[in-house]
Amino acid sequence: MYSLAESQKIFTDSLRKSTRKTTPYPHWLLGDVLDDAVLRGFEDLPDDPSEMDYTQGRRATNNDKRGYFDGERQRNFPSCAVLCDTLQSPEVVRAIEETCGVELAGTYLRVEYTQDRDGFWLEPHTDIGVKKFTMLIYLSRDEDAHGWGTDIYESPERHIGAAPYVCNHALIFIPADNTWHGFEKRPINGIRKSLIVNYVTNEWRARHELAFPEQPIGTRA
Repeated sequence: MYSLAESQKIFTDSLRKSTRKTTPYPHWLLGDVLDDAVLRGFEDLPDDPSEMDYTQGRRATNNDKRGYFDGERQRNFPSCAVLCDTLQSPEVVRAIEETCGVELAGTYLRVEYTQDRDGFWLEPHTDIGVKKFTMLIYLSRDEDAHGWGTDIYESPERHIGAAPYVCNHALIFIPADNTWHGFEKRPINGIRKSLIVNYVTNEWRARHELAFPEQPIGTRA
């Protein structure tokens, strides 16, 4: 049984207890982000057997195979619906805005479910301008998963380190021209599962990727 109120409380508590880092750019590290019931619900999501092209180091190379918490997935998997309702709620949006110093009114929620396998890598990038907020929530419990965190860079050429990859922990940053991040190619023995959460502007063209394409943040359904 899923509780929206409990999910909201757990997320806002996690945000309140988060650790803010300033090097090489402001970012936040969170623990215990999701309600345990929601986290268990994600285990029912099917594994994606699609053969991915990892040669370019860009997720966009596989745009036709990517998966989102759209309306259909929310209807089929209540855990996805609860997460989206949580991140759409005024209470959670306000907590994000206050913690991260960002204005989200008029943006749209986008949640991508990723399943990265051996051979995966991402070139350093900053996130495109229509993304006003980025959060990476880690889901895998594999034995080697501790080494699968997002890599953080001072510049495309200077690697600083990696965020800790722990199931139900997260990394947040506000996209800017210096928010370089990626994933250095290294062995993935298992499946590196994550959620990529963005709030994007109305200029986002791929409306099918949005959780609530007709409902921007700050409006009621």
